[in-house]
Amino acid sequence: MGSSVAAIHVAKKQLGLDDDAYRAKLSRITGKASLKDMTEAERLSVLTVFRNEGFRPAPARRPDGRQKLTGKYAKKLQALWIAAWNLGIARDRDDKAMLAFVKRQTGIDHTRFLIHQDDAAKAIEGLKGWLAREAGVGFGNTNGYEWLATDAAKIAWAQWKMLHPDANLLVRKGFDEEAARLAGISIVWLADLKQSHWQAVMNALGERVRAGKAGA
Repeated sequence: MGSSVAAIHVAKKQLGLDDDAYRAKLSRITGKASLKDMTEAERLSVLTVFRNEGFRPAPARRPDGRQKLTGKYAKKLQALWIAAWNLGIARDRDDKAMLAFVKRQTGIDHTRFLIHQDDAAKAIEGLKGWLAREAGVGFGNTNGYEWLATDAAKIAWAQWKMLHPDANLLVRKGFDEEAARLAGISIVWLADLKQSHWQAVMNALGERVRAGKAGA
């Protein structure tokens, strides 16, 4: 409740609504004049109307001053965009490039405005489709291999295939050992690698993929 209520109060001030106009507007939108009587869905409806009327919340910032992504689906979209960067198909790693992609897919300017699942699905599936077409990432398919259950593992394997085109799931050409080395662990059973391990693997392999494409 806290974040939506705070945003509505900011919108009230930004739009210059006095108390009477504000409560009248709440009543027109939801039939309720008080935020505390509303459901979260009703409060989000109020925010949607306020945004359509010109409300623009101030974006959060990282410690380095860059805009911080917010919204329910922001982390997922950012992770997929970084994967595209590490696969060498996104030319720009910056969040602005990802937001431009999201807008092309959904017509929505920022991840903080991605409220409805169907809108988010357009962006998420659009990104996954791009990664599958351009980089051969096999989303949704483990081919019977438990270690391929996560998206991160699928992306790392697609990177390896780019670097070693003759590798396959039966003859992985040193992939297991290299993944363990890059993850900083001695385990060579891929199913034991955690999300943080795969992230390290993807980042390291991403440098190789981008270097190879730059020199091609």
